[in-house]
Amino acid sequence: MSQYEDAILEAKEKEEILPMELEGVRHRIPWSDRVLLNSEIPGLHEVKELLEDDDASCLAEEEDGVGCPLPSTPEDDHLLDCEMTEVLKAGVLSDEIDLGALAHNAAEQAEEFVRKVWEASWKQCHFRNLPRWLQDNDFLHAGHRPPLPSFYACFKSIFRIHTETGNIWTHLLGCVAFIGIAIFFLTQPPIEIQLEEKLVFGTFFAGAIICLGMSFAFHTVHCHSECVGKLFSKLDYCGIAMLIMGSFVPWLYYGFYCDYQPKLIYLSVVVVLGITSIVVSLWERFGEPSYRPLRAGVFMGFGLSGVIPAVHYAIAEGWFKAISQASLGWLILMGCLYILGALFYALRVPERFFPGKFDIWFQSHQIFHVLVIAAAFVHYHGITEMAMHRMIIGDCTNPSQVLAF
Repeated sequence: MSQYEDAILEAKEKEEILPMELEGVRHRIPWSDRVLLNSEIPGLHEVKELLEDDDASCLAEEEDGVGCPLPSTPEDDHLLDCEMTEVLKAGVLSDEIDLGALAHNAAEQAEEFVRKVWEASWKQCHFRNLPRWLQDNDFLHAGHRPPLPSFYACFKSIFRIHTETGNIWTHLLGCVAFIGIAIFFLTQPPIEIQLEEKLVFGTFFAGAIICLGMSFAFHTVHCHSECVGKLFSKLDYCGIAMLIMGSFVPWLYYGFYCDYQPKLIYLSVVVVLGITSIVVSLWERFGEPSYRPLRAGVFMGFGLSGVIPAVHYAIAEGWFKAISQASLGWLILMGCLYILGALFYALRVPERFFPGKFDIWFQSHQIFHVLVIAAAFVHYHGITEMAMHRMIIGDCTNPSQVLAF
């Protein structure tokens, strides 16, 4: 047997007794321990040096805990699966990998994506397809907005055509107009308009701006959700009561300018009636469609209560003076416009007689809005004339009778 055959047999014997330190991974054994190289064989010294260098590098890797697997050594799949499972378990237990949070975040991102797509692509729908809390006027068949659970989408919808477009823009423009008038009036120098008169007119401006602003906000966002719709519906009705209260103050102030007692009584009654209207407006079922006649009746009755001080003034001062000095004609016109608007609103004319023909334009609520704005401007013109007349007449003969604010 040659020296090469002896070396091969000796290497096999050593390999059979080699201990395994890790399952599935074989560690490199130095060639000097496996094969006895005979120094007498020519050229083997160079081979020995190369093998020793390779042994040194692999043994260094073993000391680091990595090991030096042979190229032909198969990996143990079961061992890898177990190690991966242990890593995942350790990560979950140490909160490094929160699978619940990942799932929750993924669901939120998907919901946000769907919501944005819906907001950008919503279409008008028929009355019968609306949820119950959005079904208000069954004579308006098509062109309704679907529920838009985003304030951004609600306000963005004011630039699209639907059943609320006219309602939104009529009171939005009216609100902006009264804000401009109020700024102009209240910024006049005191030598032209005294502080007391600014406060009197300010109550009217505040009532008009609050009423028109709340109405604009309600018609814009009432399709957001049922809760939001009910909240802004109550604010809308409270705004109407504020407008009526604010309209009374200037007329009573200038109409009974020199009569302290009736002025105080009527202003107190107006405040009580206004608070009562607001309390009724906060009733949960007050905004339901079936209570539309009640709503119209409450605010119509509140407004018609102004007939009592008007008749009182006409009897005390005479009808001619009431019309020429107290702007009773403008007051009557204002009342007629408010009453007419309330009747359109309560009876739902003209869509009642032509269902589906006034879905977008010229529906009863839009007519009601236009008449409210017209009545507010008529009243502003009337109280302005009363203020001018008071400036021409001058102060009362008995200053002690004047109610100072």
